Amino acid sequence: MSEAAILTRLYRMTHISPRLLLTLVGLLSLLSNSARCQSPEARSQSTRSISTARVDNAPVLDGTLQDPLWQRAVTVAEFHQREPFEKERATEKTEVKVLYDRRFLYFGIHCFDSEPKGIVVTELRRDADFSVDDYFTILLSPKNDKRNGYTFTVNPLGTQFDALISDEGRVNDPNWDGIWRSNAQVTSDGWTATLAIPFSTLNFKTSDNVTVGINFRRFIRRKNEEDLWRSYLRIYGLERVSESGELTDLKEIGSGRLLIIKPYLLGGVKSDSQAGTKALHTGGLDIKYGLRSNLVANLTVNTDFADADVDPVQFNITPFKIFIPEKRPFFLENSGVFQFGSDSNQLFFSRQIGIDPLSGQQVPLDVGAKLTGSIGDYDVGVLDTRTRSSGPNPFANYFVARVKRKILSESYIGGIYIDKESGNVQDSFNRSAGFDASFILFKKLTLSGYFAKTFSFDPRLRGKDWSDYFGASYRSNLVQANFFHSTVQPNFNPEVGFVDRTDIVTNFAEFQLAPRPKHGPVREYNFLGFYSRQPDTHGVLQTQEWQTTFRANFHNGAYTDDDLFDNFIQRLSSPFNIFRNVFIPAGIYHFDRHQFTYGSDRSKRFFYSFFERFGTFYNGTLNEFRVRTSYRPTAKISLAAVETWDRFRFGRDIFNVHIGSINTSYSFNRFLTTSFLVQVNSIEKNPVSANFRLRYNYRPDSDLFIIYNIGSQFNSIAAGNPVLSREQRFTVKYTYSFFK
Repeated sequence: MSEAAILTRLYRMTHISPRLLLTLVGLLSLLSNSARCQSPEARSQSTRSISTARVDNAPVLDGTLQDPLWQRAVTVAEFHQREPFEKERATEKTEVKVLYDRRFLYFGIHCFDSEPKGIVVTELRRDADFSVDDYFTILLSPKNDKRNGYTFTVNPLGTQFDALISDEGRVNDPNWDGIWRSNAQVTSDGWTATLAIPFSTLNFKTSDNVTVGINFRRFIRRKNEEDLWRSYLRIYGLERVSESGELTDLKEIGSGRLLIIKPYLLGGVKSDSQAGTKALHTGGLDIKYGLRSNLVANLTVNTDFADADVDPVQFNITPFKIFIPEKRPFFLENSGVFQFGSDSNQLFFSRQIGIDPLSGQQVPLDVGAKLTGSIGDYDVGVLDTRTRSSGPNPFANYFVARVKRKILSESYIGGIYIDKESGNVQDSFNRSAGFDASFILFKKLTLSGYFAKTFSFDPRLRGKDWSDYFGASYRSNLVQANFFHSTVQPNFNPEVGFVDRTDIVTNFAEFQLAPRPKHGPVREYNFLGFYSRQPDTHGVLQTQEWQTTFRANFHNGAYTDDDLFDNFIQRLSSPFNIFRNVFIPAGIYHFDRHQFTYGSDRSKRFFYSFFERFGTFYNGTLNEFRVRTSYRPTAKISLAAVETWDRFRFGRDIFNVHIGSINTSYSFNRFLTTSFLVQVNSIEKNPVSANFRLRYNYRPDSDLFIIYNIGSQFNSIAAGNPVLSREQRFTVKYTYSFFK
């Protein structure tokens, strides 16, 4: 309808003044013209979906957006803050351009910055800690299943970081490594980056009219500001895949089925006190194959873990086992699907395979096969590995099967079965099984639980061999609350799992308030209190703890974390050998401890944190002090040092335990990096260990490693502080990936 017709109709209906009518029609005309003139790109960015352009040739991927092809791309520019001011517009402009062809998705990113000299960029090593820099992350959910996806992150140097997201962020696996390309550079108005992500990395099959889940995140380090395109509420974040947007109408995508064949050759020499000196010469093979869009098979033959990171030296001041994270690539990749249990009670723990649990010595892995992914509404994981006989460890075969059925939008029910068959005639098998469930209600309330049972070869460990758990948690911006009840029976014995203690019933409750002041240097205060009571299964109290904590997170990234009161009751049923010839007698102990922690602004090239915990400890006192420092003078050089000092006093006796490390890395560029770690402690007979590693990534997913190690590569997961195996090893490892 024309403006004149609108004017005539309004005048007849309302009889208001012609001047007012002319004003209203003028505004209507202005809005109409604005909508007609608005570009398709600008209109699309305000919705949850992007429909982008297909190109016949790849744009130039040099880290700039000068190629004219980028002008054909849809532009996404509507970013909101998640931190510090939820839902507010981002303080700096960001533009993302998307293109695709038969084989690749292409992204061109322009991160405008009003203070380009303030851009923080210090990291050249792939998969290092990217939170120390400015960075940009792309989330892609290939099946758009609202639960799972991959993240691809670059900093202003083009350094790559990637991860696998499962179960709406319940699992964030940074050990997944995809094959993709990136370049970036700092400009006079910010920084730009270009990325090419193959459909094969996303494990696509030939298809048409594809819709992919997608989201974007930008982090501005000096402002400690996190901006997202979608899912920018603080209780969500990038990992909340169901809140992401969509990339629609991808047409004529070629076969992107994943296939990587990666053989390796290894040579070197090793020496230890028992076997003497011997040459190393071996080889093996890893294969990764995408059976379907969300289902991947892995095969490893004669696996070597020489290039896995070295465990830091630890001193355990508790009478219980301590959890040490897995670091071996084969077990880490897609490991989230196998998770079952709680932090202190995990039915499957992959470090029980191929590492002696007492000495930390490696046990050779002959072959391993793994199937992980999704089939319809089911997440599945199957693992089968075989280790050969080595020292006190007989040959063993390990089988794990895990399934989770997705229900509602973010919930699941599932089950797991684990079978260990061993050459040990006194313990020839160990099996365990369980079922679990997790329900997310109203986006903020989570209910979860499990029941698990073990089946041991030893008749003395049959009966009273189960464990259960029920927990509830609530999370909003202001309030967080957690509660759980769990039972671990005396004979619960998952030999392929991790349990810090048995014969224990735990009741735990925690409440936290997180107010945010409107002004000042503090971004958020945390007032936290928890209570934990742990009797045994006969009702006799073993451990009790209540704690009140104050935390403050500053706008610049600094923080303080202070335990005002930490009250313990601990029963020791037998003397506790804390280290060397120091024993704490059996009995019931009441002690109180306090803690003060401070960490500095991580946007600075020099970062430090220190921790002091002090108070009574069993029948004496203990002061724990730890300081960490990090200095990054340039993007090529990184220096880090850690010192831990435990000061015990039992009566007139005073004991000091020191553990320290210095880690230096030098990166010639993104593809050639070196690191040198030296660790010193006052616990062991041989107090010094060292690890040198050179990595040359000469083509995607193909590396040359030169590694020299003195000491133990892996720690023990046994209680106490057992003596670790020690060796000297010089290794050269060459890998080459054939990929489709």
